[in-house]
Amino acid sequence: MKGNSFYARKIHSLLGVIPLGLFIIEHALTNYSAFEGGKEGFVDSVKGLHDLPLIFFLELFVIWLPILFHGVYGLYLAFTSNYSTGRYSYGRNWAFALQRITGVITFVFVAWHIWQTRVQVALGNTTNEEIGQHMHDIVTQPVYFTIYFIAVLAAVFHFANGLWAFLVSWGITVGPRAQRVSSNICMGIFAIVAVLFLLSLFAFRSDEFAAAQTAVVGLLG
Repeated sequence: MKGNSFYARKIHSLLGVIPLGLFIIEHALTNYSAFEGGKEGFVDSVKGLHDLPLIFFLELFVIWLPILFHGVYGLYLAFTSNYSTGRYSYGRNWAFALQRITGVITFVFVAWHIWQTRVQVALGNTTNEEIGQHMHDIVTQPVYFTIYFIAVLAAVFHFANGLWAFLVSWGITVGPRAQRVSSNICMGIFAIVAVLFLLSLFAFRSDEFAAAQTAVVGLLG
């Protein structure tokens, strides 16, 4: 691993921005449609994604394999990095530590979220059309909502701070001024994407996404 660490880190960094960074933005916008367009808007957004041609291969090569490499190698970095926040407590050092910590949280959360959603669709326990209602059942439970709230913030911070590190490590932002400017831009991205995700969480908690379930209960009663 050490002999190839330069190239592995470069690939890890690149995948964190392209395609995974683009995926997290797309996922935030799709989920935000639950807040902006309600249940119908969210169903339409999900349907539009799953109607894309060759969707299986797109997801495999653009999402799942990059997540697997980025996540597994990220865990290796997280547990082998030298943390020195106790000795050097300036901002970028804390950001470095938080990058590793939020990476672990994000990897565990993504695996768990996939189990709760995509795997349940594959098992026939829900459908893509009912995923909004399924999310309602999850996030209306206080413990799960708290987990999602924390994990979403961790994932978005990991992306935004990772974008800043990507710009530095790839020689795009050279010098203190450029890095300060990019830091402000990346934190702006963090704020915007985090708000999109959090608004969608509150939207999924609304009665609109429980309407179908309530109607079924009423008929049975």
